Amino acid sequence: MPDIVSKSHTKGLAQKRRDLSPAAEAAFQSFSQAVFADGALPTKVKQIIAVAVAHVTQCPYCIKGHTKAALRHGASHEELMEAIWVAAEMRAGGAYAHSVLAIDEMEKATAAMNK
Repeated sequence: MPDIVSKSHTKGLAQKRRDLSPAAEAAFQSFSQAVFADGALPTKVKQIIAVAVAHVTQCPYCIKGHTKAALRHGASHEELMEAIWVAAEMRAGGAYAHSVLAIDEMEKATAAMNK
């Protein structure tokens, strides 16, 4: 998949985002640092979770950034791939679980047509 925006262009756009709303940008950065700091879960685990979530939300920037961060914090390639498989199962599981909604509507439609 090609990059959505070139690296050099992204840097300029990120600076523009900071310039347009510096207080919100600073608050978000502070929030992000707090979220990913060691706590009940170590940073490595949090970054592995972020890689999985990024695959579910399908954010290419998040996939790249959190994969690099997870590796920097000691995640193995195998840990990351397992997390990605968990994300894939959860995404597929959502469609599977929600299929009962469609089945319910099919049954309602059939009942209404048979009246």
